[in-house]
Amino acid sequence: FGMERNSFSPRQADMLMVCGTIAKKLGPVLKEVYTQMAEPKWVVAVGACACSGGIFDSYSVLQGIDKIIPVDVYVPGCPPRPEQIIEGVMQVQALAESESLRRRDTPEYQHLLDSYNISNEGK
Repeated sequence: FGMERNSFSPRQADMLMVCGTIAKKLGPVLKEVYTQMAEPKWVVAVGACACSGGIFDSYSVLQGIDKIIPVDVYVPGCPPRPEQIIEGVMQVQALAESESLRRRDTPEYQHLLDSYNISNEGK
């Protein structure tokens, strides 16, 4: 339901797709968008730049978004093929079908968020 509908507010989104090179100055903004999303939320890193910083090994480039937010699915490639991106979205669907919302209340999930300095209170 509603998968084909784009959302322009993080509060209405279930999935965050991060594509391209992420500058370190953009990191706090990306983390804020992630924290504004309602549970359950899923993150897909699309392309080599989002997954690992790509070829831009620079002081100003974040070497993968998993340095600041937890990532559920990685779609490698430079650029990734459209089929790979579709497969990544289908993997998120499979995760959503198999995961219980109660998992997000476990101490393990809270420890994961704590390792990223993300508060899960009030969600």
